[in-house]
Amino acid sequence: MADVTPIKTAAEQALSAAFAAARPTLPGKGSVDALREAAFERFDAAGLPHRRVEEWKYTDLRTLMREAKPLAGPAGAKPLGDIAPILRGVEADCIAIVNGRYEPAWSDAKASDPGVAIDELFKFLADNPRYRLGNVPGTDDPAYWLNTAFMSGGVALRVKRGAAVARPVHIAHVFSGDTAAAMYPRSVVIVEPGAQVTLVESFTGPEGPDYQVNSALELVIGDGARVDHIKVGCDGDPALRVSTLGVTVGAKATYKDFAFTLGGAVVRNQTFVRFAGEGSEGAIDGANLLKGRQHVDNTLVISHAVGHCISRERFKSVLDDESHGIFQGKIIVEPHAQKTDGKMMTRALLLSDEAEADNKPELEIFADDVVCGHGATAGALDPGLKFYLMSRGIPAKEAEALLVQAFIAEVIEEIAHEGIRDALTFAALKWLGSRP
Repeated sequence: MADVTPIKTAAEQALSAAFAAARPTLPGKGSVDALREAAFERFDAAGLPHRRVEEWKYTDLRTLMREAKPLAGPAGAKPLGDIAPILRGVEADCIAIVNGRYEPAWSDAKASDPGVAIDELFKFLADNPRYRLGNVPGTDDPAYWLNTAFMSGGVALRVKRGAAVARPVHIAHVFSGDTAAAMYPRSVVIVEPGAQVTLVESFTGPEGPDYQVNSALELVIGDGARVDHIKVGCDGDPALRVSTLGVTVGAKATYKDFAFTLGGAVVRNQTFVRFAGEGSEGAIDGANLLKGRQHVDNTLVISHAVGHCISRERFKSVLDDESHGIFQGKIIVEPHAQKTDGKMMTRALLLSDEAEADNKPELEIFADDVVCGHGATAGALDPGLKFYLMSRGIPAKEAEALLVQAFIAEVIEEIAHEGIRDALTFAALKWLGSRP
């Protein structure tokens, strides 16, 4: 049988050339360098994910990513104003990751909560050789391999045992260049047993260049800890971003996650959660507000490895113009994970006949004493409700805005932090007000 050699796309060839050129200058040596090499070998063998890869069938990167941008350069001077305008007014300790690297000069100098230890990623790895990168779910993925190969920097946060961190910790990812480039930030967050923290990630960049972001965050939650994680995507309109989140949850812990996406041309938020200790609860929610030809993919895999855990997933998307929203959610109940309670729901609201929603919820159950379910809906605004509002003197556009606001508010209101909840509600109202 003849060997078949796949033809590499221009982007894949550019990535190979970029890795060969950048490898000697990338930070981290020894085990990190070996990790990079192994990751790129895996990526190079598989190539960019495409529609024949089931997990990526709706987001064909081989088609959507026509070229690979060069690695982003230094950050430069911090500009005036907020680096994450959508969260203006939210009091938080801000840690800036600019062009893929931790930038203390851009960060909040007041980030000094005694319950939080902050290190540059590669310094942390050198000082803690026993910590293994990639020891979280979601590492068997081409985007993760590519991030591991090119990871240029980030932070390692440790929330100390029993600490109750008063202010949110905000990891602000910023692209500061004026020409197209790519950044590969990697961060690690370790929440020790009994600790409590609100962790915010934001992604922002200019409107002009079609920059690319491939980010990864490893989150380890200890026994009895509580973590509220909010991810806010406000990338520039031409940007392409893939964000991988891998989470391990200990026993009797609480984990809440919310993904909010407004910007970017192509965005994939992929979240992998593994319940590794009994008695834990998780709520993974999200909201998308899309217009133009935006393509946003929320992919979620929840693995119940032990019993007596509860998970809830709710995602809502509002799709206007020719936008495309994807939700792929899977709940896996492993053998012996009895008394699992897992439920998933996704809803899409189509404001245009040209908008498209693909919803794909799944269950894989290998235990017999569980309560699990999933559901999905997609449809237009209820004309009866719209007519009811208009019959009371509300103009058609305002009636639509009220209905959309009510639809999206159901998930935003689940955010525990009042300031963040108000900021995202205002952003949703601003998006609604921009509709013609």
